[in-house]
Formats: sequence, C-alpha cells, structure tokens
Amino acid sequence: TMATAAEILGVALMGSGSVPATDPRKEAVGTQVGSLAVELVSQNRKPSQIITRPALDNAIRSIATTGGSTNGVLHFLAIAREAGLELDIEDFQTLSSSTPLMVDLKPGGRFVAPDLDKAGGIALVARRLKEADLLHEDALTVSGRTIGQEADRAVETPGQQVVVPVDKPLKKSGGLVILKGNLAPEGAVVKLAGHERAQHQGPARVFDSEDAVMPAIEQGHIQPGDVVVIRYEGPKGGPGMREMLAVTGAIVGAGLGDSVALVTDGRFSGATRGLMIGHAAPEAAVGGPLAVLHDGDTITIDTTAGRLDVALEEAELQTRLAAWETPPPRYTSGVMAKYARSVSSAAQGAVTS
Repeated sequence: TMATAAEILGVALMGSGSVPATDPRKEAVGTQVGSLAVELVSQNRKPSQIITRPALDNAIRSIATTGGSTNGVLHFLAIAREAGLELDIEDFQTLSSSTPLMVDLKPGGRFVAPDLDKAGGIALVARRLKEADLLHEDALTVSGRTIGQEADRAVETPGQQVVVPVDKPLKKSGGLVILKGNLAPEGAVVKLAGHERAQHQGPARVFDSEDAVMPAIEQGHIQPGDVVVIRYEGPKGGPGMREMLAVTGAIVGAGLGDSVALVTDGRFSGATRGLMIGHAAPEAAVGGPLAVLHDGDTITIDTTAGRLDVALEEAELQTRLAAWETPPPRYTSGVMAKYARSVSSAAQGAVTS
C-alpha cells in the first residue's frame, strides 16, 4: 500500500516500488534510485517541495482505488502533520467515496502485487486516476516531472485485467470508509475492497487484548452474528497498535469471516479481509466508549451511513464512563512507557510530536 502511495505522492521514483524483490530489474532500480538521491541532495530538492496537499490527495486516492490498507490513514495523517499540512480523518472519506475501485488486488480481489507490476505498474494506476479526472496533475515528483507527466509515460500491457477501465470500475467508491458514532466519536476505519457486508448488527463479545480473544475463537465460543470487540490495543493502550492479522485470520479460518464483525482500537494488516473495523477513537485506554462496553451490548455497523453505534441511551453510556477507572499501564518505564505517555489519538495519526 505505502509503496504504491509513495510513488503517487511523488517521494518515490515511479516504478521503483512495484518491482518484485527477486526480479532481475531490482538491481538496476537500486542503482537508479541511488543516483537520484545524490542528484536530489546536490539540487537541494526537499520533501517539503513535493509533499503538498494536492500530492496528499493523489496518494490517498491511490489507496482508495487499489483497495489499500487502512494503515494508510494513520500514515498519511502523520505525514501531513510532519509536513505542516491540514488533513483530517474526514478527508479520507471524502476522497475515497469519490474514487472508484479500479485495481483488482487481493485480499478482496483476484491479483497480487507482481501482477500489477506486469500490467503496467503504479504509473498505470496514476494514468487511470488521470483519466477519471481525479489526479492533481501538476504535483511534482522526485524525478523532476509532474505526476501527470509520469501518468502519461505509463505502458499498459495489452490484455491485462488487473487495472480496469474507468468506465468499468470494480466498485463506484474506493476501499476506505470512515465510521463515526457513539462508539467512535473521533472516528474508526474499515476497508471494503471486496464484496463485504455493508451492515451488521449483533451482540458484543468483549476482550481486553488480542491475546485474550484467540482461545475464544479456537474453542468455538464466538458465534455467527457476534461482534468481537478487542480493546486496549490502541496507540496508548497497546501501546503501539500492533497489527491484528492473527485474530482476523483465525476468524476467517473458523468459517466466521462472513458472519462475524470485529471492532477494535487497534489496527490491521493490509491482508485483512471481512468486516473488520479498526482505529476506533478515542481508544479504550483514555476512556473511549469501547472501554465501557459489556458482553451482550448490541452493536450496529452501517458502512453505507458511516455509523458505528452501541444501543445504549446517552445517559447510560455517560454513567458507565463516569464509573470507569483507568487500568494500570502495561509498561511503567522505558521507551514503551514514554511512547504511551506522548502518543496521540489514531484519529490524529498516532503521532508523538
């Protein structure tokens, strides 16, 4: 995901990221990139000249059109913060909802990254965005060319099926959806790149860590219709938002991928599939609503309406929150403790500056 987005953002040389690691072309790519790095230093060309708000929009649209990882939301919120640019979590919804899904990649699609490389690479993705009039063409890239010029240089392999035509999108909107509601007032994110359910309602099955939920799945305690809630895995609570590839894989492996949803203040791998909602903010460790959920509370997920809610009256929710006590931190000293004290909300990119 980030290799794709970096090329569209303009900070990586077009064609450098999609070449497979064992491909004979990789050595030449390394030489070319190394020479370019020296050239950029000699010309005093800086990231701040390339990372602009239009360039960020281009990169986010590339994630949306490829069905990329939800981690892109965290990364680009953080990049924008470092670059001094204004970018909010709602902007991802605006950009994704207006960007068609045009790249047929796993886990929701049929093809893998080397297939995209053979089809024409990331430049072909840029061309499709340009053809859809969704590319800020004048954004500068490290090559000295604009992203529009890079898109024009794309060579599409005849008969390729990985990147579909603009008039035949896989979906009318991109893979990223931002949810808000009384369970995530600051926002949560879900990837819908395949044919996932748009809605789900069911009873909460609440766990205070990723490790705690694994035995429940393995022993058959999670039932169709359930909403698995994993809390205290956010930026502060984890600390660090470790990827939950194991638990999502276990849910799919148990045959529950199409009937169970998952909500967490942690995050997922790009390989995750199914109705898996991450980055719920505020996180449980700071007293976010996930912290006061009980087993059996009814949770409603509506990706069409952009909602994530629990069926509790506001008064009951506030009563629970008032009675909640901050749990002891998992680390009391060392770098992880320092990180937990300084890191911000996932809705702000989980930055520490």
